[in-house]
Amino acid sequence: MSSPLWPGRGGPVIDYISAMPSRDYCEKKSRSVTILGSTGSIGTNTLKVIDEAKAFFKVEALGAGRNIKLLAAQANRYEPSHLAVQDDLGAARLRDLLKPGYAPHILWGEKGYAKIAALDGVDCVVSAQSGSAGLCGTISACLAAKVICLANKESLVIAGGLLRNICNATGAAILPVDSEHNALFQCLAGHGQNALALILTASGGPFRGRAFAESRNMKAADALRHPNWSMGAKITIDSATMMNKGLEVIEAMHLYGVPSDSIEILVHPQSIVHSLVRLADNSLLAQLAVPDMRLPIADCMFWPQLPAQPVHPLDLTTCGPLAFEKPALDDFPCLKLARQAACYRAAGPWLACGLNPACIVLNAANEEAVDLFLKGQCQFGDIPAMVEAALDSLAKPENLHCPEISESTTGGWEDAILLANSVRILATQAKTTARQCLAGHRPEILS
Repeated sequence: MSSPLWPGRGGPVIDYISAMPSRDYCEKKSRSVTILGSTGSIGTNTLKVIDEAKAFFKVEALGAGRNIKLLAAQANRYEPSHLAVQDDLGAARLRDLLKPGYAPHILWGEKGYAKIAALDGVDCVVSAQSGSAGLCGTISACLAAKVICLANKESLVIAGGLLRNICNATGAAILPVDSEHNALFQCLAGHGQNALALILTASGGPFRGRAFAESRNMKAADALRHPNWSMGAKITIDSATMMNKGLEVIEAMHLYGVPSDSIEILVHPQSIVHSLVRLADNSLLAQLAVPDMRLPIADCMFWPQLPAQPVHPLDLTTCGPLAFEKPALDDFPCLKLARQAACYRAAGPWLACGLNPACIVLNAANEEAVDLFLKGQCQFGDIPAMVEAALDSLAKPENLHCPEISESTTGGWEDAILLANSVRILATQAKTTARQCLAGHRPEILS
């Protein structure tokens, strides 16, 4: 089944990561949903979208991390049949908070998240867990041939090639929730093979216009003041370093099957133009909207339909001037590091499995550095230094050896778990290297 609403498959320009959802899915009168990361920003906004279409959506499963109180409130309201949390202690706390007479299946850990992502009868999985923790749920949903509304960009950054392989094998479909990639998705519909370049916009974060030397000593409270978006702590810090935009370049490469040099970045402080596509005749297509995540979420949840949403319409006469500028790479070294990782030439079994070790290391070292920064254990300027040190460690061949990689065939869930374990091993090494880098010039703060 093909459609002008799909960005394009097979090239010569755009080779989207998956085929479109089946006709049966598109024509369903109702859809059953699993939400991974239901207590986060994307998860809570997803439930707001569902509240506007209660006859169309049924919440079958919810998964969350440590916010047990909010998950219990969500569960008591929507009464899903399955819940998943981080560990057994969280499961026990959750059970005590559920209303009398409501007894869902409560699972925990990676296997729990994986199981609710692959439940029989679930049509759509919203993958919105934070960071690399979202990978196993995304893999499980792909293996179960679900339609995945993908908000967890790290799944693509660290395993985009693997996800493409699985989608090709199972028929799973991926729809991008990330606002920039959802905008590209809409702009490319019917025009994919005429695209010259994909253009991602960035707000520039709270430190736009400051030299890196000025921002390097900023505290977490300063970096968490995003001018336009209300997001989780980790992605807000990534916005301040512009690592989020670097990760989105890698995400776009995997989603749309294009090389890094076909993806441009423009700083756009107003966050009104979410992305653009330059076509072969050098004209531009852009997607504009008020900055509200309910719009891209609804676009994916209802696809291929696009019903009205309770979001203020964009008024171009009152939104003020729209400005654009090129990012200053010297002021945002994380952006440059992400470009370098994207261009790393994987070899041997890593390449065969669709994994780029440099992207795995980039993501893991960044997660470690951001975590330390949020805890007050390093400075803002230490984040790119830690990531760079971890990437430099790939020069040693022994740091690339993971036995599971050479043994994997990606033929099923067990093989995918082996690959996920290899990702975890390499990520752990990267985090250790990042901490060692920090300890080398600030040993007192890790003591």
